Amino acid sequence: MRAKRCGTPILMLTARSELEDRIEGLNAGADYYLTKPFNIRELLACINALLRRQVPQVDQLMLGNTVLDLGACTLSCGIKYVRLSAKEFDVMRFLLQAQSSIISKEVILAWVWGYDSEAVENHVEVYVGFLRKKLRSIGSNIRIEAVRRLGYRLEVDETC
Repeated sequence: MRAKRCGTPILMLTARSELEDRIEGLNAGADYYLTKPFNIRELLACINALLRRQVPQVDQLMLGNTVLDLGACTLSCGIKYVRLSAKEFDVMRFLLQAQSSIISKEVILAWVWGYDSEAVENHVEVYVGFLRKKLRSIGSNIRIEAVRRLGYRLEVDETC
């Protein structure tokens, strides 16, 4: 990937923890090398650090016909838009950054509410429900799909 000048951050997550393995992984182009077993907080901190280094900074995230304005905390589709609460914004941003990847409720909970929070997985379900209603209200062609026992992912409905 690095030979093709791909700027995508690379995090190696591996059971190989010897010094030579780590050096080889980093020299091969990895930005960070994390060995198993790892703490989920450390993994999220690594991901955050890698995302902070991404250039250029974007003012909006887009999928399908829908735009999340990062400065105004609004979700829009054409001329229709809706303001998001802080938690709705954080959940939507996380899902948009993941695009079509499945994100578990546990990861969303840790990312949005934090590890020290007393929030539970039901909080994620409630905010996903709020976001689904808001997406429908603006005529968005993206939907938040629940993947049984795995989490959520965004899908673009091409028939809209």
